[in-house]
Amino acid sequence: MNLEITDKNLHLLLPGKVVAVSAIYAEEHHCSMMEAMRKFYASDVYKMLQSEETKFWHLGAVALYEIWQE
Repeated sequence: MNLEITDKNLHLLLPGKVVAVSAIYAEEHHCSMMEAMRKFYASDVYKMLQSEETKFWHLGAVALYEIWQE
């Protein structure tokens, strides 16, 4: 079993990260999950999360949220 994260399988990790970060945003900003997810998908942090090279996929939801809000 190959457990290495690459650009070819990174997409499998992204939905969970997006939901977790969006949930924090939705609660903090009193908006819907859909609105929070749209904003996160449009962010530079999501673009960096999509790239295996940045290793952002190692970060948890709180860390990703804090980077996004900076």
